[in-house]
Amino acid sequence: MSKMPADIAAFLSGKRIAIAGVSRNPPHPANAIFRKLVTAGYEVIPVNPHTNELEGTTCYADVTKIPGTLDGVVINTPASAALEVVKQCAEKGVTRVWLHRSLGDEASSAAAATEGAKLGITVITEGCPLMFVEPIDVGHKCIRWWLETFGREVA
Repeated sequence: MSKMPADIAAFLSGKRIAIAGVSRNPPHPANAIFRKLVTAGYEVIPVNPHTNELEGTTCYADVTKIPGTLDGVVINTPASAALEVVKQCAEKGVTRVWLHRSLGDEASSAAAATEGAKLGITVITEGCPLMFVEPIDVGHKCIRWWLETFGREVA
């Protein structure tokens, strides 16, 4: 695998990260990202307007409701909600956003990426944090290899 892209390295250098789109359904990809980042030592804040708690952690209705500063936000919402979350990030002063995307579209939203850039946010539009946070599982290693091999940038 190639070297970690600079935008991803900068995003993962932060230690306080929110995950927008966590679900009350534990197998959801956002929940897997939540658990992996917690295990890797990050302070992770879940965001979901439909619950107050996720896996024993206080959950916030939107990014602006989270107390304190954030180093980044992973957006794993439907693409239709990603633009609103990007606007919340700008209001909160978040400068790094990752629009989760693997083989499908997930939170990938051209409008959200464009708006984020206009608002001065560094927006990662491809891939998944699980492709970069050690230890990387075999499945995410394979996905990263496939994306890199077949010409889709992961950042």
